Amino acid sequence: MQNQTPKRGKVISLRGRRAGLLAGAMALGVAGILTAQTVIPNQAALADPVKVESAGPVDFTNVVKSVQPAVVSVRVKEELEPRMMGFNGNGDNGSFNDFFNGLPKDSPLRRFFRDFGGQGQSEGATPPRKHRYGMAQGSGFFITEDGYLVTNHHVIDKGTEFTVIDDNGKEYSAKLVGADKRTDLALLKVDADKKFTYVKFADDAPQVGEWVVAIGNPFGLGGSVTAGIVSARGRDIGAGPYDDFIQIDAPVNRGNSGGPAFNMKGEVIGVNAAIYSPSGGNVGIAFAIPASTASDVIMDLEHGGKVVRGWLGVQIQPVTDDIAESLDLEDTRGALVAQVQDDSPAQAAGLKTGDTILAVDGKSIKDPRELSRVIAAYDPDTEVKVSLWRDGKEQDVEVKLGRLSDTTASADTPDSQIEPSKATLDDLGLALTTAKEAGMDGDGVVIADVDPDGPAAEKQLSQGDRILEVAGTKVSTPEDVAKAVDAAKKDGRKAVLFRVERGDNSRFVALPMKKVG
Repeated sequence: MQNQTPKRGKVISLRGRRAGLLAGAMALGVAGILTAQTVIPNQAALADPVKVESAGPVDFTNVVKSVQPAVVSVRVKEELEPRMMGFNGNGDNGSFNDFFNGLPKDSPLRRFFRDFGGQGQSEGATPPRKHRYGMAQGSGFFITEDGYLVTNHHVIDKGTEFTVIDDNGKEYSAKLVGADKRTDLALLKVDADKKFTYVKFADDAPQVGEWVVAIGNPFGLGGSVTAGIVSARGRDIGAGPYDDFIQIDAPVNRGNSGGPAFNMKGEVIGVNAAIYSPSGGNVGIAFAIPASTASDVIMDLEHGGKVVRGWLGVQIQPVTDDIAESLDLEDTRGALVAQVQDDSPAQAAGLKTGDTILAVDGKSIKDPRELSRVIAAYDPDTEVKVSLWRDGKEQDVEVKLGRLSDTTASADTPDSQIEPSKATLDDLGLALTTAKEAGMDGDGVVIADVDPDGPAAEKQLSQGDRILEVAGTKVSTPEDVAKAVDAAKKDGRKAVLFRVERGDNSRFVALPMKKVG
């Protein structure tokens, strides 16, 4: 996203000042379930629709009375990472041991540190580490009368014990049924000899401008009610390639994580997960996971303890105006395949780097986020028809999807200094050399230098990036790059498409032909 944001603002999870919501790599199939389903069949809404009069202030009393008993506080006991305070105060116990063992045998400091500084039973030994625990708090809500309740993954993450406090202050022990880090959702279960008041997920997506009521446990104060409107839908806050948040302006703060946002029917339209704030407090911008995503994820967690998703096995990137022009596409729809993973369903089906995926089973794909959610919604081993753009025309490929795993690729950037060669592309602001001359393994052309005022710098190309292809043609020398660029110019292209590798990741970059001055 290129939107400008306030200089010091940031998106934080509502539980604390932890930045972001765990952004992920753009590897396909990481998260996102689309279809809206209720968690419990034949479940009726707890509150009748509230009639809003055209004049006078809105009264939320009926909604709050109906749903507030279903909203709870979630208290989590966490085991803190053990640390030993070192001599230099930075937790480096090795430095302390070096200092301690270097003291003379009769030094009074040796006895002092042994008796009061935590040194082990024998000199030089590291003492056994004690378990240290901390407490965290968030919010949640019951979705069944027999005690299943929803909260955020980041609320329960690293928790060892879970306590649920209801609207009357009564405490219940809970167990973790399952959690999904990718969508920041978790399911807990309270076993008690009673029926709990519960709420249902909304079947319909909220409309921008409609009223919303948020209930939760801000700052550990207990059940608190705030109200506002739906400000926007489909927000991408950088949490990952599957962001589809509802933005609301109902005041929510730290501790509201996992709490519900209700419509005027008393249905849950979203699970509060993050806020945008320069200071960590409410500024009127909060984000909720849509009910359409939450309901399906929670259903999977309830029946299996985890979410199973389809996997295609490609790295993807958006289609920009420059890229669309270089590929002869009419518009910027679809997702460009930057890299096909080894031993993946995409590789087995014959997908190639440079393909642009336009549709899956006839469903048009707008951008990489939508493709990711669509693929993830399929079960593994499902056969799908992928429509793609290749070599200036559209074609279909049948793909049997795999099962998404948690593996990620590293992205190390070469740090060796490269001597620029005489091969330069002044119009693009590049100086090039071969991989061999740069002291790097493999084939391809390496960027030796980048003009800070040139098009390459504007597209964030850097010294050490490896150029693998230009305009769909593999290159191994700087001369190959120059020829491909000249050919693109003769074809009347306004931009030329480079495939560039940095570490283990590759992407496409469209460079305009003329130097930006």
